[in-house]
Amino acid sequence: MLAEVAERVLACGGQRLRVGIDGLTAAGKTSFGHELAQQISAGGRPVLRATLDDFKKPWRDRHLYDRESGQGYYRNAFDYESVTRLLLQPAAPDGSGECVLCSIDPLTQVQHRDVVAVAAADAVLIVDGVFAFRPQINDFWDFRVWLDVDERSSVHRGTRRDQGWAGAHAEAVHRDRYLAAERLYLAEVDPLRLADVVIDNTVFDQPRLLRDLG
Repeated sequence: MLAEVAERVLACGGQRLRVGIDGLTAAGKTSFGHELAQQISAGGRPVLRATLDDFKKPWRDRHLYDRESGQGYYRNAFDYESVTRLLLQPAAPDGSGECVLCSIDPLTQVQHRDVVAVAAADAVLIVDGVFAFRPQINDFWDFRVWLDVDERSSVHRGTRRDQGWAGAHAEAVHRDRYLAAERLYLAEVDPLRLADVVIDNTVFDQPRLLRDLG
């Protein structure tokens, strides 16, 4: 299946390409992005990887807005201006190629805006993250992948994954913040309609292609 998706991506052309991987929290976006990058790289194309989590607004400014409720997280957590200016525009076929792959580390809060990676003229940029098909950045993607899991799986996986930093509050964070935000996103944007490929990723080692608009 990875080979099929990679083939679809490369069919978009020999110029720089930007691939967005979206889905609920803990759907497996980052892992899938790494695997797709390996598949495309093995075929000879240079690949760059990034995640939207590295383009959130700094925690030091959280007193200026609500970021902890579902509504607040959806509206305020991500810095789409930086995603556009530092990453997606430079990675365009007619862009400079000078891409910042991480604006700010979400855990350490260390800024990395001065670290630039140069995208070759035929490079494929693969970016994973929730809300990737929001209107603020949706038009920049040349290819869109949606990883589909149900809400229960999302909360369960995310809770297990994030207990290290969220502790006993992990389930509440995923249920009341992330899932609430994702429900808003699904209602407002209907991201599945925008995807070129929809993959059932309920079982990590047995992904199933649900829809291919190619």
